[in-house]
Amino acid sequence: MIERFLKGEGQGLEFNVPEHFNFAYDVVDAWAEEAPEKLALIWTSDTEPERRLTFADLKRESDKVAGYLSSLGIGRGDFVMLILKRRLPFWTTMLALEKIGAVAIPATFLLTSHDIIYRCKSAEIKAIICCGDAPILEKVAEAEPKCPYLEKLISIGPLVPEGFEDFEAGVAAATPWERGNWQNESEDPMLMYFTSGTSDEPKMVMHSHTYALSHLVTAAYWHQLTPDSIHFTYSDTGWGKAVWGKLYGQWIVGATVFVYDHEKFVPAELLALIGKYRITSFCAPPTIYRFLIKEHFNCFDLSSLKHVTTAGEALNPSVFEEFHRRTGLWIHEAFGQTETTLTLGTFPWVEPRPGSMGKPSPAYDIDILTPDGSSAKPGERGVIVIRTDRKRPIGLFLGYYRNPKLTRKAWHDGIYYTGDVAWRDEDGYYWFEGRNDDLIKTSGYRVSPFEVESAVMGHPAVVECAVTGIPDPEEVRGTVVKATIVVASEYKPQLANELSRKALIKDIQTFVKNITAPYKYPRVIEFADALPKTISGKIRHVEIRENDAKK
Repeated sequence: MIERFLKGEGQGLEFNVPEHFNFAYDVVDAWAEEAPEKLALIWTSDTEPERRLTFADLKRESDKVAGYLSSLGIGRGDFVMLILKRRLPFWTTMLALEKIGAVAIPATFLLTSHDIIYRCKSAEIKAIICCGDAPILEKVAEAEPKCPYLEKLISIGPLVPEGFEDFEAGVAAATPWERGNWQNESEDPMLMYFTSGTSDEPKMVMHSHTYALSHLVTAAYWHQLTPDSIHFTYSDTGWGKAVWGKLYGQWIVGATVFVYDHEKFVPAELLALIGKYRITSFCAPPTIYRFLIKEHFNCFDLSSLKHVTTAGEALNPSVFEEFHRRTGLWIHEAFGQTETTLTLGTFPWVEPRPGSMGKPSPAYDIDILTPDGSSAKPGERGVIVIRTDRKRPIGLFLGYYRNPKLTRKAWHDGIYYTGDVAWRDEDGYYWFEGRNDDLIKTSGYRVSPFEVESAVMGHPAVVECAVTGIPDPEEVRGTVVKATIVVASEYKPQLANELSRKALIKDIQTFVKNITAPYKYPRVIEFADALPKTISGKIRHVEIRENDAKK
């Protein structure tokens, strides 16, 4: 399958893009014809029996879903929001929408009614397919009267209240979709995400059908999968990481995707599943690894695990080192955005370095530009960019839907500006510094929040940390570094006593001073039960800054 879409291999690869590429037809249905009994998906739940689907099963079930959606009047160019958590219909519905030419908009179950209204109005969403859970159904029903373009509300069950279509009954009664002469252009819209909204209202990021094809690099060269692999990416289906690791590239390679549908995150359960299902490849955001390394690994069988990866935000070196000490496996880091696929990563030809995002993907022309527009020298800080003057990479978004002004601001003169600040070393490794608006200027120095966070994370009391700048309480330095910290459970009793709390703060500050430059240590430390995060799990530094401004 890979050979159909790639010329060359490794660092010299080039994509062979068909004129009418459609992932559902050209990958999943193609596997169903060539290897119908090949296992494509293992789905398990904390409440329901396990399901195993072959590629033949996926074709049959997605054809039924496509026939059902078509019977409701959903077709080419229509926008459909999916609020499906990790429920099994997510996969068949994504394929079905591709087959009929509709645009899928995956969304998290954490959306409020206000969020749903904003999305429905902005994109003129025609239908919402959601979990039949009471809280989700209530929010969707509350939003519906204020969504003028919304025609269909569909529940996958178990609850199907009045005003909602019954997904399961409708699919069961539907006539399977037949493709006939139907086809799309490869650059037709296929998928749209609303960005996490760390500072402004979420932007609408539009991707074409070729976006799916670009994830071949994600699966083959970052996850390092083969047709014999069983891959487990830990993510909710409402954010981009799900299609990075639970759908596109994995099935092009022919690997088996493992899904665990659950309501509450329990680190020990994830480790137990790896042994039970003989998972060979695992991917999760850094936050998950921070919790995993707190577990007793000798209680779990991880012998099947051959490769581990992380993305979503930069990985603290202390977590990287500790996971390797426990398992013998290096975590392979990568970088990308909602607007892209994997742009930087630790590939087979790149030796992992703690704290580094790796090197540029062969699918992109990556550079770092300084404020004057020149290419940064080794060690010089600048913004990560993608050069598109010679050729637009197939994984790069089509633009911000209905916002050409914002698109031109981020992508002009043959360059797409990611807004993320980094530097590269003499060997070409990239090192993350932070978002442009997150950098802190204190005592005349520019401080990278991530660098300080990494130092703080090395302290045994710290589970999570967010570093921001606040006005100096002593009115001497203008701005000082502040760390908002979530501590490990065994340290929480110390927070109840003022003296022990102050002692812990002093100990963390001294620890950081011994790791990084003295001016970088957090002069202010605040403890929190949890850190504010985006729907994709990224820490919302902007919310912490806003809360500080109100104090």
